[in-house]
Amino acid sequence: MTDSDSRREDARRREEMIASARRAEASEAQVLIDAFLVDAGRRGLAPEPLKATTYSGASVKTDKRGWYLNRRHSLAIGDDGCYYRLVIPDVGALARFTGVKLAPEPPPLMVAANGKDGEGGALHWFLQRVLTGQRD
Repeated sequence: MTDSDSRREDARRREEMIASARRAEASEAQVLIDAFLVDAGRRGLAPEPLKATTYSGASVKTDKRGWYLNRRHSLAIGDDGCYYRLVIPDVGALARFTGVKLAPEPPPLMVAANGKDGEGGALHWFLQRVLTGQRD
């Protein structure tokens, strides 16, 4: 095995380990989200229509209902139990009227960990804020 082959194999193993860690994190986060959905239902917290914001700042309706996690309304949990990022690329004029379809993302345990708005933290903290009605 050459040095190049060895480095390539090491890189492949690292990628597999990272992917495995991300799957484990998403699985753990999904448990928190599932518990949140049960609690929200028990407390009578109704989901609301979710809106996305384009990179240029336009507000666009989406095909989802759920609960916003942060003040900027850039992250949400859908009533389907999925995690959504609500800042999207710019869309055409028609989509501004008809809405956009959101694609779920694997949920993280640390929300907005690399965020620049200072509103990052543990997913369970954000979910608890929604359950207790803390908006600001």
